[in-house]
Amino acid sequence: MRVSRITLHLGDITTDSDADAIVNAANPSLLGGGGVDGAIHRAAGPGLLEECRLHGGCATGDAKITSAGRLQHAKYIIHAVGPVWRGGGFGEPELLASCYRRAVELAAVNGCRCVAFPAISTGAYGYPLAHAANVAVRATGKALQDHAGIREARFWLFDESAYDAFRAALGRAAN
Repeated sequence: MRVSRITLHLGDITTDSDADAIVNAANPSLLGGGGVDGAIHRAAGPGLLEECRLHGGCATGDAKITSAGRLQHAKYIIHAVGPVWRGGGFGEPELLASCYRRAVELAAVNGCRCVAFPAISTGAYGYPLAHAANVAVRATGKALQDHAGIREARFWLFDESAYDAFRAALGRAAN
C-alpha cells in the first residue's frame, strides 16, 4: 500500500487551510455533539445544523456530505459515523474502515484534492487509539489507491498520544 499521500498534523482540524473537505467524527443523528463534532459545528456555524437536519441522520459506517458553512477554507464537511467500541467483536473494525472509505469516496466524487480527517471513534466512542489508527491508515490508504484524484489525506490528531499512535500505524503500513 502506498501511504505517501497520508500526512499527520497535530492540532485543530477546523484550522486546516489546505483541505477541500474536513471530515467530522459525527454521531448518527448528524445534529452535533461534543469533541471534534462540537468543534466543527461551532466553527461552521448554525447553518450546518440546519443542513444536517435535511439528511435525516446517517448509519454507522457511512458518511454524508454538506457544505462547510462558515469554515473559511474548506468547501465541504463530510460527516462520518464510526462505531462505538464494544470490545471488537461486533464488527467495529469493518464499520470504522467503511466510514473512512466512504468519506474518501464522497470527497473524490465532489472533486476534492485534499481531505482532513480526525481520529474517528477514539473519543467518547471509546475505540482504542492504536487499533483505530491501524484501521484508519489502512482503510484510507486503500481508498486513496481507488481515488487517485485525491492528492492528500491529512490526519489531524488532538494530542501527542494520538499523533504517536497514527505515526506508528503509518510506519507499519509503509512496510
